[in-house]
Amino acid sequence: MLAKMTSKNQLTLPKSITAALDSPEYFEVEARNGQIVLTPVRIQRGDAVRAKLAELGLDEADIAEAVRWARQPPPAKTPSRKKK
Repeated sequence: MLAKMTSKNQLTLPKSITAALDSPEYFEVEARNGQIVLTPVRIQRGDAVRAKLAELGLDEADIAEAVRWARQPPPAKTPSRKKK
């Protein structure tokens, strides 16, 4: 089966191929011995969140502090003074 690469380096995979693989949304892509190898991967949302936290340098203590801050009651509003 042939697949043509567009000028933007995009390929459309034949439906019969992706259907045989349970229609994955993401593929790991690598070049191996002059061939392009696509391996279906399943991205877990939790994995994406953990990767973003690691990228931002956040740890469990930072998350606990953010949750504590978010759960605190809002500051009481003080009545505004009218100017005379």
